[in-house]
Amino acid sequence: MGKNGMRRKSDNSGGFQIAGFYFQGDHILAAVVLLLTGMGVVTLYSSSYAFAERYFNDGLYFSARQIKFGVIGMGLFFITARIELDLLRKYIKPLLIIAFILCILTFVPFIGAEKNGAARWIRIGPNNNYQPSELVKLVLPIYLAHILEKKSGDLESFSRGILPPVLVTVSFFMLIYLENNFSTAVFIAVNALVVFFLAGVKFRYFIGAGFILAPLSCLLIFTREHRLRRLLSYIQPDWEPQGAGYQVRSSVLSISSGGLWGKGIGHGTRKVSSVPEIHSDFIFSAFAEEAGFLGILLFYILFAVFAVQGYKAALGSEKPFQRLLGCGLVTMISSQALINVAVTAGALPATGIPLPFFSAGGSSLVTTLIMAGLVVNISRSPRRVYGEDFAAYTMYAAGKEGKIAGAPEGEF
Repeated sequence: MGKNGMRRKSDNSGGFQIAGFYFQGDHILAAVVLLLTGMGVVTLYSSSYAFAERYFNDGLYFSARQIKFGVIGMGLFFITARIELDLLRKYIKPLLIIAFILCILTFVPFIGAEKNGAARWIRIGPNNNYQPSELVKLVLPIYLAHILEKKSGDLESFSRGILPPVLVTVSFFMLIYLENNFSTAVFIAVNALVVFFLAGVKFRYFIGAGFILAPLSCLLIFTREHRLRRLLSYIQPDWEPQGAGYQVRSSVLSISSGGLWGKGIGHGTRKVSSVPEIHSDFIFSAFAEEAGFLGILLFYILFAVFAVQGYKAALGSEKPFQRLLGCGLVTMISSQALINVAVTAGALPATGIPLPFFSAGGSSLVTTLIMAGLVVNISRSPRRVYGEDFAAYTMYAAGKEGKIAGAPEGEF
């Protein structure tokens, strides 16, 4: 604080002062990310132990792998939280090409790996697979933030400003859809539309997109039996209680059995055989059973803090690229959590969208931690200054560069 009681926005962080104490927003984000990751590992250990013991003769099979990928992800989290963000723009074309090639490799025999009729993975070792669609969740928001900021003056023109990023988005959508991963393809496309909207694309283009996407989505749903069965079991839960609706019904019962306090970590019973894939897409039901309503409340608070602090950091950045990127990444993580929880609670049809920080899978965990690291990075960038602070901050910056003789040096 200076002589006039004004606050100078930090050059290197999203910090501010409260009652004389300097408080950095990126520290809140980092703490929330660390806490969510830790909670995720503990929940995965508890939810997967019985299943892993039965099928792999090793109760630590999933949790040990998750810890390994968590260490890798944390290393990348701290790196991406400190790197120069302009490097992302410099290497965005190679990143796009890599993501595109990896998506294509899922269709190549002996390289692509198939599970439950979906070819979503590529083999990278005897016991390890990688899911390229997770990389798309990271690379596409970076590309869209870069290209839409670069073409901000051409957004009135569809061919010059909007068509190039639309083609890239549609290309990734089709590749992921052909992997038989419809829910992830739609999820990525909708999050891309959020970035388009924040970039200032005119509303008429979204209306046009709606007229195209609505019938197309219906067509894609009705051309696959398992998608139609999921939709019907959502509309009428009692339609196939031991078939398509079994997983969600069991998940809802697991969540409701937790009560106020929960059964305690490791004491849940429905994880043993009642809920299929409880260590993966339905891991929230295991968490809710053992942590109860209070644990669910903590879960929502942590994700709410992450979203609020993340959007605050993104919208406060002085660079349009960082604003678009930050909002895109925070939306990607937060909406993924909301959709997953809604599915496990029966509020949405089953999708296959993992729960960030919690669901088993190195591809998802590492990608999520990289995205979170970039959000923390953005929170450390120079802040936009409004109102009366703008003139004072301009004088400060000019004085620091020696452009105004006698301008005050240091904090004010």
